[in-house]
Amino acid sequence: MAIFAEKNMEHREIIKCRYCHSSDLQKDGLRATGIQRWRCKSCHKSFQRSYLYNARKPGVKEQIIELTLNSSGVRDISRVLKISKNTVLSELRKKNVKR
Repeated sequence: MAIFAEKNMEHREIIKCRYCHSSDLQKDGLRATGIQRWRCKSCHKSFQRSYLYNARKPGVKEQIIELTLNSSGVRDISRVLKISKNTVLSELRKKNVKR
C-alpha cells in the first residue's frame, strides 16, 4: 500500500470585508497576540478574522439584546455567552434596554 503526499499543495482563501463584503483588502498590522488585522480599501474599516474574547465576535451583542428580551438575567447571559457581566451591563446601557 503506497501513500502519496503532495509536496506543493497550496490552500488559498478569499477574505472579504465583514462590513461591505469587498475583497479589496490590505494587511493592517498585527495585534499583540499575533493575530493579523485587515483594512478594507472600500469602506476603510479595520477588522480581524478571529477573536480570542467572545464579546468581540460578530453577533454576540445582538444575542445579549435577544436574551434580555427573553427575560434572562445579566449573570445568566454572561454565563451562557461566556463573557463578563460588566460587558453585558455595558451593552445594555448602550442600547438603553429596560431590565
